[in-house]
Amino acid sequence: MLKIEDLSISVSDKEVLSDINLEIKKGERLALLGPNGSGKTSLLMAIMGFSNYRIKKGNIIFKGRNINKLSIDERARLGIGIMFQRPPTIRGVKTRQLMELIKGGDFNVDKEAEELTLKKFLDRDVNMDFSGGEIKRSELLQVLASSPELSLFDEPESGVDLENIALVGKVMNRILDKNKDNAALIITHTGYIFDYVEPTKGCILVGGRVHCIGDAKQILQTIKKHGYGWCVTCEGEKLKAKHRSLEK
Repeated sequence: MLKIEDLSISVSDKEVLSDINLEIKKGERLALLGPNGSGKTSLLMAIMGFSNYRIKKGNIIFKGRNINKLSIDERARLGIGIMFQRPPTIRGVKTRQLMELIKGGDFNVDKEAEELTLKKFLDRDVNMDFSGGEIKRSELLQVLASSPELSLFDEPESGVDLENIALVGKVMNRILDKNKDNAALIITHTGYIFDYVEPTKGCILVGGRVHCIGDAKQILQTIKKHGYGWCVTCEGEKLKAKHRSLEK
């Protein structure tokens, strides 16, 4: 579904990601953990094609196609969707208007909005005076309507109360379960979303580099116990041991 090869990204001439190698197969749900400022959101923005995130080297391959030079809308049309952590307010555009533009097939805007308790927000400007939970639900409604094959979820549990986390998880599963091949990249700090969306695997991103690809829940428990620094050291020691073994 998605393959990232030796990807380095810069923002305002500052390198924020270095030599990223990552693969998400069809049907997989990859959890990406990491401290603040480690480059997690930058990776999602680069995959989606935001112009501020310049590719210095490497490739982003989606469904076998190199998408490095494609625009955001071209990537969206290919089947990539994103749920932002902090989406903008769009003045002058009603939520209903946006939904009608992006929906596919027989998607019923009013019915789906009612299930997400968003019906009364359809005729308000996008995200205008929405609470944190309302913004999250609005984002999910948009992703649900566009029906992507690869969903990028940026901290879906951030700023959301427990009741809304359960609803967020339910809708994320609806998006992912539409097709057995649908895949996701889920950024999380806390791992609370794991109670509702089962990750296939996980990894950590520290200092602009990916480490420790494996069981997401086990990685989370290790981080809680030892911190991110321990994970990086552990990975480094594994690499040294591998080199020593090859030398012998």
